Amino acid sequence: MSAGERPRPPRIRFLRPFANHVVNPIASRFVHHLPGFGLLSHRGRKSGTIHRTPVNVFRRDGAYVFALTYGSDVDWVRNVMAAGRADLQTGRRTTHLAAPELLVDPRQRLVPVPVRLVLRLMGVTEFLRMRPAAG
Repeated sequence: MSAGERPRPPRIRFLRPFANHVVNPIASRFVHHLPGFGLLSHRGRKSGTIHRTPVNVFRRDGAYVFALTYGSDVDWVRNVMAAGRADLQTGRRTTHLAAPELLVDPRQRLVPVPVRLVLRLMGVTEFLRMRPAAG
């Protein structure tokens, strides 16, 4: 994200408390088996606790791109940025990720075309990109 650039908050931001307390605990049990989704494990920057967050994730140019449906100022994004790493579970596979980078893409070019349409309707313009960790 370039200096001074402030993207608009996604339109569905008002759902965040409901998602955190109701949807995420249920979705965490099966979301990593769905295409376009995964379960991200990250360490709390204050508590040190390991958290598992269901996320939208897509492969792009050897990296993993996460659609930030509630914006970049959510705890899991802050935790990943502070730690500089996270683990992604998709299916039975766990991938160690590093080098988090926040991106603003108003045209949603980082994700597949059908997903772009949905994200555009939701007002999502922020993404997090991470690369597989070396070693």
